[in-house]
Amino acid sequence: MKAGEKIEEKEAYWHWFCAGLFSDPGLERKLLEHFGTPQHVFRAGEEEIKNVSPKNERKLSALCAGRKKWDFGREADRLDRLDIRFVSREHPDYPARLRELQDAPCGLFFRGSLPADDKPSVAIVGARNCSAYGNHVSYWFAKELARQGVQIVSGMARGIDGISHRGALAADGRTFAVLAGGVDRCYPEENRDIYMELEQRGGLISESPPGVRPLTYLFPLRNRILSGLSDAVLIIEAKEKSGSLITADCALEQGREVYAVPGPLGEALSAGCHNLIRQGAGLAVSPERLLEDLMILPGINMKKMQKNKITLERSENLVYSCLRLQAQNLGEICEKTGLAPESALGILAKLQLKGYVKEVSRNYYIRGG
Repeated sequence: MKAGEKIEEKEAYWHWFCAGLFSDPGLERKLLEHFGTPQHVFRAGEEEIKNVSPKNERKLSALCAGRKKWDFGREADRLDRLDIRFVSREHPDYPARLRELQDAPCGLFFRGSLPADDKPSVAIVGARNCSAYGNHVSYWFAKELARQGVQIVSGMARGIDGISHRGALAADGRTFAVLAGGVDRCYPEENRDIYMELEQRGGLISESPPGVRPLTYLFPLRNRILSGLSDAVLIIEAKEKSGSLITADCALEQGREVYAVPGPLGEALSAGCHNLIRQGAGLAVSPERLLEDLMILPGINMKKMQKNKITLERSENLVYSCLRLQAQNLGEICEKTGLAPESALGILAKLQLKGYVKEVSRNYYIRGG
């Protein structure tokens, strides 16, 4: 068997595995920790599979039932008919930014292409019911960033997301939509024109297999992919409790930069962004300043950008990556990192000296840079 054929066989088992468990990444991880590969899961007995996680017996029973009906050739042909590609996290085409994450999707279904690993990428998200101000700002940022070669990632939702895609397309840039449902479904329908263009000038990406409707519980899962494909996340207009803030939290957990655009004082759509800025998010006042902050300027590629970034020691990165925009106390940091209090305090002191962490009150910390 040739090397290419081996990859195809492995991908076929990953395809089955991801199609059956796309909505429960934690259960995917448990099965892989126990069995090693999707191929071993496929060949395991039903009782052994269900014993891995008894509380998920219903899902695992459904996985086993679906296994009996699964036809590898038929499912591969179905993807071909729909013009959809699948890549597992072991495939060489799987995005490098995602592969490094602990909760990386086991596989992605996509139309068009995937974001390039060697080009900068910024996610832009915000309110669905945006104001005229938000409309203008999101189009401006997306267009100017895309003009400088930045890949724009968003969720194709109405409002800020859709407008950001339009701005990037207006600059002949590359833009990618991460969807909650299958990539064969356009949602919302009002963005059908964007959907059609993205197949040619970027990509449509999802963890969900084709045919899956964009159900509410899938959107928070989608957000970790959206931020994970990016070097930074830009929030434009968000209420105090907003799905965009979930994306900001995902970004911080993944070690990504978070920026927010300030809005008019007293407006509900400004509250979420102002809170983010108050808690340590970067202030985004113009595309040019954002490009400077991220060291994404004309002629600077990703390799140069990575050279210019200050690297942290492994223990420092462990602590830094668990901090969010809301202050966390020492106990929470120790619980997340598994470090003893004295060790965590020593690392936090180093990070404060480097300007990466601020102690906002006794033993309460936020990101400082």
